[in-house]
Amino acid sequence: MSEPVKASTSLKASKVTWRTSAASFRTLREVPAFQPAAEERYTVREKSVGALLGQCDEDNKELSLYYLSRTLVGAELNYTPIEKTCLALIFAVQKLRHYLLAHSTNLISRADPLKYIMSQPILSGRLAKWALLLSEFDINFVPQRAIKGQALANFLADHPVPAEWELTEEFPDEEIFLVEVLPPWEMYFDGAARRNGAGAGVLFVSPKKDLLSYSFVLSQICSNNEAKYQAILLGLGIAVEMQLPQLNIYGDSALVIKQLSGEFEVKKIELEPLWRYVGELLAQIPEVSLHYVPRFENGPADALAGIAASLARFDERPNQVPICERWVIPPPLEEEKEEEQTEETEESLPISGSQNQTEDWCKPIINFLRHSTLPVDLRERVQIRRTAPRYIFINDVLYRRSYEGLLLRCLSKEEGLQVLKETHGGICGAHQAGPKLHLQVKRLGYYWPTMLGDAIEMARTCKPCQLHADYIHQPPMPLHPTVASWPFEAWGMDIIGPITPKSDTDRQYILAATDYFSKWAEAAAYREVKATTVADFIRTQIIYRYGVPRYIVTDNGTPFRNKVMDRFCEKFRIQQRMSSAYNPAANGLAEAFNKTLCKILKKTVGTHKRSWDEKLPEALWAYRTTPRTPTQSTPYSLVYGSEAVLPLEVQLPSLRIAVREGLTTEECAQLRLAELESLDEQRLEAQQRLECYQSRMTRAFNKKVRLRSFQKGDLVLTVRRPMLFTSKTGGKFAPKWEGPYVVQEAYTNGAYKLVTANGSELPITNGKFLKRFYP
Repeated sequence: MSEPVKASTSLKASKVTWRTSAASFRTLREVPAFQPAAEERYTVREKSVGALLGQCDEDNKELSLYYLSRTLVGAELNYTPIEKTCLALIFAVQKLRHYLLAHSTNLISRADPLKYIMSQPILSGRLAKWALLLSEFDINFVPQRAIKGQALANFLADHPVPAEWELTEEFPDEEIFLVEVLPPWEMYFDGAARRNGAGAGVLFVSPKKDLLSYSFVLSQICSNNEAKYQAILLGLGIAVEMQLPQLNIYGDSALVIKQLSGEFEVKKIELEPLWRYVGELLAQIPEVSLHYVPRFENGPADALAGIAASLARFDERPNQVPICERWVIPPPLEEEKEEEQTEETEESLPISGSQNQTEDWCKPIINFLRHSTLPVDLRERVQIRRTAPRYIFINDVLYRRSYEGLLLRCLSKEEGLQVLKETHGGICGAHQAGPKLHLQVKRLGYYWPTMLGDAIEMARTCKPCQLHADYIHQPPMPLHPTVASWPFEAWGMDIIGPITPKSDTDRQYILAATDYFSKWAEAAAYREVKATTVADFIRTQIIYRYGVPRYIVTDNGTPFRNKVMDRFCEKFRIQQRMSSAYNPAANGLAEAFNKTLCKILKKTVGTHKRSWDEKLPEALWAYRTTPRTPTQSTPYSLVYGSEAVLPLEVQLPSLRIAVREGLTTEECAQLRLAELESLDEQRLEAQQRLECYQSRMTRAFNKKVRLRSFQKGDLVLTVRRPMLFTSKTGGKFAPKWEGPYVVQEAYTNGAYKLVTANGSELPITNGKFLKRFYP
């Protein structure tokens, strides 16, 4: 090349004739004509990386453009395999930036470093730097199929260029030698699973089209995918023994092929060890490629697998088909063989894996990492083989690698409980809930297998957390509505007051009673309400007018809960049912009437507030003559069989009044008898409407129910209700719950009788004010 250049500088006027070598040099200086996409390959070794940039010509023939390789130095030697793969890609794009910026590039490889970098939940350090660097290039990942370009990348990685060498553009050897390449071996595999057995078939095709067929019986029943993995394992084992340099593998299972090529993830636990062992065998073959073929193209291997699976149980007569029985597992170590022989000879069984894990769960993993020894129990062996890759042993300390890439120090059960105790309630402890406590301990850098359950148990059994916990608003039991089958069978009683201001007659209480069936109400105003006042009210306002009721529902107030009322109810054989303390919903009918009566009085007293006792009869009359929602009838009509005549109907006669004025006394009597005869039917219809109303109300209530029940002897906490604050107030920082107490008796309607540790009884408490105490 130097001679034409010298001639052109010395003989400027003469015409220069370029020879073939000069034309070749001019061709090398031309900018390569890129196709729509370039191809980049790379390979990674333990101490070096290599890359190759190429493109396909019009005949789809792969051409090489640039070769790169370098050795790993310093901290790069400690990178994980996938990080070394990412480093090879970063090295290539930095050196070939001027090629890759203007064109789309296909990255051909077995592993996808782009997916690894972009799928990290948290990018920090070099990963963030790499992700930012790759964002300016148009790089698409293509699973590796062809081997030619990858072989060059492997060669460059195995023979890295020293750092002190300078790149040169001179090519001393420009001659190209033709090398005849024999076609690679081909392997077809398939597996078949039956109810009574499983088989695997493998077919090898040599470069000269010779056939080698194998059929294996799998000694354990497995799934179809496991059988296919076993088939490819058996075939790869034979290929490794034959020392095949090149191998094309064909199978009709798209799942297995794409999992091995890296397109799909292995999600089933039982396939993960097989997938890992296949990868180890694939690495022992210099050049290998995986291809998916339809089922009809994989017929011979399918037939071999079917023969092995079908003849697995037929051992009455000998068959002419040779079948090899084998179950592929990684070769055991010598220590494992000795342990298996010891296990067969020993009569006593070892301690179960759960007990060993509770005693010292780190010891088997440390023994496996340091000495490659496994425990005697088969289940523990499988579990340790699966979990050991996530552990690392550094400076006599076992660490576990988290999903974020952080190293968590492994603790024993006792050390973990001590860490939880200090983190939850120690110095700067926030008394967090179980899941948050687990995350906090994990962020501190600790791990043990049961840390989540221990954190939840620690937070649940913490007494300050239980005493200061939030109230439970969900009802603990389904709704039990009070059902009355006939008028005046059951009454609900309550006291309204003290009322401010007092009336003109110095009265400040209203004693009210409401019938559960007809919703008929009786009320009277008193200066004070005592036990004798309640007894006289029941006698004069209820018994003397409507008969002796079957039971009366009251609260736990002093006027209702005393010896006078006990003797009175015993005399008339009346059942007195008391609601639980601070639970107005247990006597909901009386509370609803109290609310309605107070609303009517508020709107009728006007400016003279102290005349409310004079307006009380009018309010009762308005309530009795108004249709109630549950029965859709007025209480007056359900009691007397007809609607009451209101003063308005007298002033402006309605149709009913006009018709009755034209009737004789005998006709009025007959009309009244007809109304009384239809009264029973009217009451039955009202009862049906009442039951439908209660059913709708029960369904709506039960949607919010979260069942919570207790048994006799359980320890519970009770809500600190207002009566407890009067005796001892704790201010803003007082606990919301009090206890623990012992359940002495459990009732069917969700109420409980509690006793203290000293044996003193508490008032009957509803279950919604209780929660379980964990000592």
